[in-house]
Amino acid sequence: MYKSTRNPMFRSSFAEDIFNQKYSHEDCETYAALCEVLVHDVCEGLMTGDEMEQLIEYMVKMYFIPGGRYLYYAGRDRKFFNNCFLLKAEEDTREDWAELSKKTELCLSTGGGIGVDYSIYRPSGSTLFGTGGVASGPLAKMQMVNEIGRGIIQGGSRRSALYASLGWKHGDVYDFLRIKNWYDIAVAGTGGKTVADLKEANFDFRAPMDMTNISVNYDTDWLMRYWETGEVGDVFKTNVHQAIATGEPGFSFNFFGQEGETLRNACCEVTSSDDSDVCNLGSINLGRIDSILELRDVIRLATKFLVCGSLRAHLPYDKVNAVREKNRRLGLGLMGIHEWLLKKGLGYEVTGELKRWLSVYRDVSRSVATGFAAKLSVSNPVACRAIAPTGSIGILAGTTTGIEPLFAVAYKRRYLKGTRWHHQYVVDSVAQQMIEEYSVDPEKIDSALSLVDNFERRITVQADVQDFVDMAISSTINLPKWPPDKAENGFVAHFTDVLAKHAHRLRGFTVYPDGSRGGQPLTAVPYKEAKDKLGEAFEESVEAVDVCDITGRGGVCGV
Repeated sequence: MYKSTRNPMFRSSFAEDIFNQKYSHEDCETYAALCEVLVHDVCEGLMTGDEMEQLIEYMVKMYFIPGGRYLYYAGRDRKFFNNCFLLKAEEDTREDWAELSKKTELCLSTGGGIGVDYSIYRPSGSTLFGTGGVASGPLAKMQMVNEIGRGIIQGGSRRSALYASLGWKHGDVYDFLRIKNWYDIAVAGTGGKTVADLKEANFDFRAPMDMTNISVNYDTDWLMRYWETGEVGDVFKTNVHQAIATGEPGFSFNFFGQEGETLRNACCEVTSSDDSDVCNLGSINLGRIDSILELRDVIRLATKFLVCGSLRAHLPYDKVNAVREKNRRLGLGLMGIHEWLLKKGLGYEVTGELKRWLSVYRDVSRSVATGFAAKLSVSNPVACRAIAPTGSIGILAGTTTGIEPLFAVAYKRRYLKGTRWHHQYVVDSVAQQMIEEYSVDPEKIDSALSLVDNFERRITVQADVQDFVDMAISSTINLPKWPPDKAENGFVAHFTDVLAKHAHRLRGFTVYPDGSRGGQPLTAVPYKEAKDKLGEAFEESVEAVDVCDITGRGGVCGV
């Protein structure tokens, strides 16, 4: 065991609780010890001793945090360091259907999520000439994979994360667009309740595709038609309407030289055209870094760490290894962007100074990746940067996640114990630190909820950051709860126009309308209310649902 006297820099008891619950284990009981063990696991013999010591220091200070799978597997016998795997339905055959299920199970059982592009499968009802039957279609296979995910506790420790996509020209695309309309599905024996009603009461209630995030793939042909005619087409219009109402499907944009990169991981930030490609994630925390010179050095060592990880991580089957050796994708990401802005007294926008920092992120990661790969005599990484949602590691660092603004300065967190909902009031630790250290007015801090009516500002920030990212960004824009009058007052048409206008600068896009999925965990509250009730716990009862015992353990990766 590697000993350390460094003190972990948790900003809140919540962050420390997350570490203890998810990552602490024998020989890695403290965050500092875990950082030392992990760096030696990954970098021993590949980086110099001085580099490793400096990298440990940066990780303990939370300037750089590897992806959650790295943290989980530090010091363990198996080294499944990769967060997700990118799969492709490659042939419209029975054999490929079976092979996809096999790959799914192998990947999920390591603790990694999966994403699948199902576009090659023929539409449902198509003739099967070999047997005289008809095709089940891609949606049937998606649901099969969804249930595989439900049954596998990843790596024996967490729920599965799944993603599915379908091309905008596919014959089943309209059914795909509406597959999560749970309010339209009545459940027998419940007095007229729908799947959505039961999902709201019990987040683990089974619903179609409830383990899976979904998106429609848009290609160069769609973009050229839009630029030529100004028309987005019925599929895109329906996609927008569905997303604004229910949160899904999202949008996967793959244009020109990136047109083939329809494969995504579960949270959609890593892109590829090759079946069995793999994520390799870690994030720079801008909120903790004070100078652009320090940023450059952190990026240098973080990039080397991920190159080493591409040599040390165990993989679920041989093809993943072959694709990794060919592509060697590095998913170096960012978090703490909004904290960085708040520290400088700035609003949520990409300023000129931030662009200079992003230029260092882009240029140093590429030059170091190329040079270090050459030094190690391994393949040059085909891509270096992808910004993940950084949910758990963002909590560890006590910073704003990914490129997201603060969700809210203060909120009420909802969680289920048995059959009873509990509530806990929380003041965001980053917001509190800004309020205390920089006298920021809590009423003037931009947040995901304060910007719900200014969605173009959120889209513009994502597009501006995407200019510096060679894969994609996982980001979700919060929207108000869907009321019927939004369709009448032109909101949907306006949103459609704005998204289409920015599409060529994006790689993916998702929204979350307030209350669109059961079990919503966070609700914004006034800062003073949360401050007054901090530390108190509240409880309310909910109806326990038991319909033919069709309940289960579910969940999806949040984007």
